[in-house]
Amino acid sequence: MLHEDRAVRRWMALLSLGLLLVPGFSSAEQAAATAQSPGLKAFSLREAITYAEKRNPDLVAARARVQAAQAAARVPRAQWLPSVGATAQILGSTVNNSTATVLSNPRVDLPRIGATRISAEPDFTPYASTLVAVGLRQEIFDFGRIAAQTAALDAQAELERQRTEGAKLDVTLEVTEAYWAVRAAKSVAQAADEAAARASTHRDAARAGVFAGLRTPVDLARAEAEVARFEVAKVRAQGSLAAAQAVFAAVVGVPDAALDAGGEAGEDEALGSLDALLERAREGSAEVQQAHARVDLAKAETRAAAAQMRPDIFLTAAISGRAGGAPPSNGSTVGGHGFAPLVPNWDVGVVLSVPLYDPVLAARRDALREVEDVREAELEATRTTQAATVRQAYLGLVAARQALGALERSAAAARANHEQAEARFKAGLGTMLELVDAEALRVEAEVERAVGGFEVARARAALQRAVAEVR
Repeated sequence: MLHEDRAVRRWMALLSLGLLLVPGFSSAEQAAATAQSPGLKAFSLREAITYAEKRNPDLVAARARVQAAQAAARVPRAQWLPSVGATAQILGSTVNNSTATVLSNPRVDLPRIGATRISAEPDFTPYASTLVAVGLRQEIFDFGRIAAQTAALDAQAELERQRTEGAKLDVTLEVTEAYWAVRAAKSVAQAADEAAARASTHRDAARAGVFAGLRTPVDLARAEAEVARFEVAKVRAQGSLAAAQAVFAAVVGVPDAALDAGGEAGEDEALGSLDALLERAREGSAEVQQAHARVDLAKAETRAAAAQMRPDIFLTAAISGRAGGAPPSNGSTVGGHGFAPLVPNWDVGVVLSVPLYDPVLAARRDALREVEDVREAELEATRTTQAATVRQAYLGLVAARQALGALERSAAAARANHEQAEARFKAGLGTMLELVDAEALRVEAEVERAVGGFEVARARAALQRAVAEVR
């Protein structure tokens, strides 16, 4: 009795969780899993993965980050384009030994132009100065500085792309699990219906036996209790199915509130030997590729920091109008008392700029070299971790497949036992308790087989994710 009640409670709990009924079903169970729920859109696993790769919110955000990184990588290249700036100034200041005063600015390169006012005595009288200028600067040769900056940002974009590939594998895993969850929930609902139908048949048989005086009222009461239990299981199974379909829709990214799983199950193809899988994981897994990208990024950032200390050659040109209110030494004056920039000038030049030593840039370069060592160590750690992950998933898959074979045999034996108990009950040789015990044993075996199938599917999906296998 305790064994029977515990088995039924466990079965009902597993039904409420919607555990997977995956490869290894009978033909009737396969048909139940494949049948489409009325009124719902249905996707096969391949269709669901393809749709999710385009519409899944996580992947949409990941692709947006890649585009943003690629746009940022185009910024340094713009330094090869000419830059144009302008300035307008009006100042009041003393002009000892100078007839015009202007402020430096980063937009326009202005040479010193103007007569010199020579005076033996300092003059603290303020005079007006005005300036209007437009300037152009064009990069000529940068000794690889811009290329190093671009390479660093390209490496950042590549890292984002590798992260997107990892996110795609994660979404594929989530969609696969959600797909099988829907098929499982449908199979569980079908199993619950069949169990409830058998319980109703047993109850009717018990009622007829009581009326005929062949059964005791205890048998009927027990049968009624079993019918009630399996009706509850049906309700829970339908709730699990609705929840699984809602999760499937969310993971795939469809706008519908629920999505059904259609199509046929895929073939259980061999993934290769453990040695081959380990080799793939050490170099080809998403985590290792991301670690490689982080190493490349660290090296590129170090080169970009070092390149900031290289010379720079650029062309500069400007057109300006200026005036100073102070009288020059030669006595010539300009109208407007310095408030009107009436004196025109233009200039063209080639400038070589050499940063001889910048302690901040040198310190940054040295710090980034240390980061390179960290990223290299992380790469080796990632290789080791991925090898362990693949080995664990592979051994888990082997164990799950072996256990599933035993569970299949157990389920077949439980069905045979139930059929014998049912035949004895119909012939009047068996009791209701014997039949209920056989029913509980059959249901428990079916659930254990479902759990075993779920473990196989989960282990296989985890192994595919670990070796970055795209379905």
